[in-house]
Amino acid sequence: MSLKNVKSSLGSISKSLSVLQDSREYLIKNTREVTILCSHAIINIHKGDRKIAKAKIQRARNLLKSFRKKATGELQRYLVTPEQEFVEANALLAIVEKKNIPDHKTISVSNESYVLGLLDCIGELKRLIFDNIRVGKSKEAARFFEIMENLYLYLYPFAIHDKILKEARRKLDVNRILIEDARAVLTEEIRRDHLINTIKKLQK
Repeated sequence: MSLKNVKSSLGSISKSLSVLQDSREYLIKNTREVTILCSHAIINIHKGDRKIAKAKIQRARNLLKSFRKKATGELQRYLVTPEQEFVEANALLAIVEKKNIPDHKTISVSNESYVLGLLDCIGELKRLIFDNIRVGKSKEAARFFEIMENLYLYLYPFAIHDKILKEARRKLDVNRILIEDARAVLTEEIRRDHLINTIKKLQK
């Protein structure tokens, strides 16, 4: 009995695994920059610095494009988190600019990344609602709330895919609470505005 074929096969497999290991380590190390860029872009959007946010999103887009060349086969899972942040940043920017949220094919992300990124965007919408209420822009806050609620309703059916879409159900549960909090605050603000307007009319 000869082990010639076994030795040959194991040698080939070893080289293949070494390449895979190198690609894995490369992706883990370098995709963090995409996550950081998108997180900073979201902060810039909240601050009103959209020009800076767009530049960071574009840089993240270019990086992701280069990473996809290495993320083949099972390595694609290492792009889920950075793509998720990328989706969140793109969606938030589109909403603030009153544009349509781009579809997953337009921004070249996986199905999983797209759904999870939109789920994360709901939390950012709550922040936008509260920020606008603080400066007396209840109408704009109401616009964001409508988008927030509809986005949740569109995403809710994906709870059944929780085994495939990691943490989808947990994110939906958290988002439901965020929506109810935002609804309560917005409702109170609208009532307050109505009361103030009524008093002003009576004083005329």
